[in-house]
Amino acid sequence: MKKIKSYEITSEKLYFNRRFFIKAGLTGILSSISSKLYSFHNNEEYRFNYKLKVNDKLNDFNEITTYNNFYEFGMDKSDPYKNSGNFKPLPWSVKIEGLVEKEGVLNLEDLIKDITIEDRIYRLRCVEGWSMVIPWQGFSLSKIIKKLKPLSNAKYLQFETVYRPEEMPGQKKLFNTLRGILPWPYVEGLRMDEAMHPLTILSTGLYGHDLLNQNGAPLRLVVPWKYGFKSIKSIVAIRFVEKEPSATWSTVNPREYGFYSNVNPNVDHPRWSQATERRIGEFKRRPTEMFNGYGEEVSHLYNGMDLIKYY
Repeated sequence: MKKIKSYEITSEKLYFNRRFFIKAGLTGILSSISSKLYSFHNNEEYRFNYKLKVNDKLNDFNEITTYNNFYEFGMDKSDPYKNSGNFKPLPWSVKIEGLVEKEGVLNLEDLIKDITIEDRIYRLRCVEGWSMVIPWQGFSLSKIIKKLKPLSNAKYLQFETVYRPEEMPGQKKLFNTLRGILPWPYVEGLRMDEAMHPLTILSTGLYGHDLLNQNGAPLRLVVPWKYGFKSIKSIVAIRFVEKEPSATWSTVNPREYGFYSNVNPNVDHPRWSQATERRIGEFKRRPTEMFNGYGEEVSHLYNGMDLIKYY
């Protein structure tokens, strides 16, 4: 696998703009970033595991940070960018609960202490039919799981997003959508073997620096073979449980959003086809790939399962 430095995949303009921010004392959007996390994302020797296909290219920084789904800040794709300025991602702590030896509350620095950061590039596809190619940075969730020592009867993980209606305007009241009522806080879940897969990461950054608020600062899940709503943002709790946990979308509208939510072009959403997708920045739609193109790595997780029934 080819390894390259960050400036080789980041546009030259963006790369030197980032250098300017560093030299300017981390002003503006970088002013609140913790030095520990920032050192992970801006080391000149920081390397990406390069995994782009021939016909793929990275979406640019502006696309990745201004076109987002994060309903806690509003329903329009531009709302997270426009409405997340008052959100305070630091300091941050995560509750560890359930069937695990090391229960408790860990601040973010302790959570990632002694973990070797692994950079990967993933394609993040969403159920609405659009996708991006994003240079996520973070570490394998499995390293956290092993560190916390789950009990043998822990078969699933549930994740929870922060609830701060004073900072997240979309949480100020329950709001109606075409899919029903969305309750807060947002929750998601994975089966343990999905969570332990090396492609499943907790992301703390993208494009060479810490996550911005609209992208799920300071800690989010990235599961590259599933639709984007599985990649829960701004995580404040991780629970180890024995039975399949509730997940927001599959709870409020199970007809449209199954618990597994794997990218499967053969399973249509009730209101549209998922056989093709639109890549942000491209006009022509492209065929949707099974498991988002990661079938070789993850298909064994679902051997013997009916992936039309368990969608």
